[in-house]
Amino acid sequence: MNLTEAATQYLATPKVGRDPGAASEVNRFVRWYGGDRRVEELRGHEISLYADSIGTSTPDAGRRAEFVRSFLSFLKKEGLTTANLGNHLRLRKTTQAAAPGRKSPEEALTADGIARLEAELNSLKELRPQAAEELKLARQDKDFRENAPLDAAKDKQAHLEGRIRELEMKLRMSVALDRHDKPANKIDVGSSVLLRNLEDDVLLRCIIVSPTEANFAAGRISNASPVGRALMERHEGEEIHVSVPAGVMRYRVEEILG
Repeated sequence: MNLTEAATQYLATPKVGRDPGAASEVNRFVRWYGGDRRVEELRGHEISLYADSIGTSTPDAGRRAEFVRSFLSFLKKEGLTTANLGNHLRLRKTTQAAAPGRKSPEEALTADGIARLEAELNSLKELRPQAAEELKLARQDKDFRENAPLDAAKDKQAHLEGRIRELEMKLRMSVALDRHDKPANKIDVGSSVLLRNLEDDVLLRCIIVSPTEANFAAGRISNASPVGRALMERHEGEEIHVSVPAGVMRYRVEEILG
């Protein structure tokens, strides 16, 4: 059984199916790990890396992690894994207290990031009537035992509501980054940085953001990622070395742009 099939089986259980947040997070974990990978290939040290994509320990992050732990516990209970791999999913504690009146970096978003979340939230809320109508039409078939459209409509609505709740929680917990609070001579969340890859001498312009805004392809690096963590509080001219499965990545901070 691959991970996608196992997740489908888990999310079909009545208790889990009633919580839309579970489907959202479990499916995110499956995409991250690889849906085609066999369940027996799951490894504890790889699962521990998923905690980095969630971020440090906050109420929202803890809730997301618990959804994945429950899924991994289910795999053990069903005999699909030999151990409960959920024990390897541990969130990092916040090591520094936030300054008075300021939230932790994982909750601090750029103005663009907040606008993106708000736009997505509004667009999803506009889909609610359509999802409700599809569910209504699917329920007109009284034979619930083999009503695939009904199952699909329920799943679609659950994913929609789960994402809406997730976005609402993120926006409640977020605060816009104040550029005046960010040190000008060292890297912090919100810093725009020019890096040089010391292996191929290629320049990379990126911005350090919270995990919510991360998009490596667009140059938005999460402060919870290995590269992002290595860059935090660095100064111009400093080098960082980041271990990855393929070896060691080496960068030099050429300039802190803002």
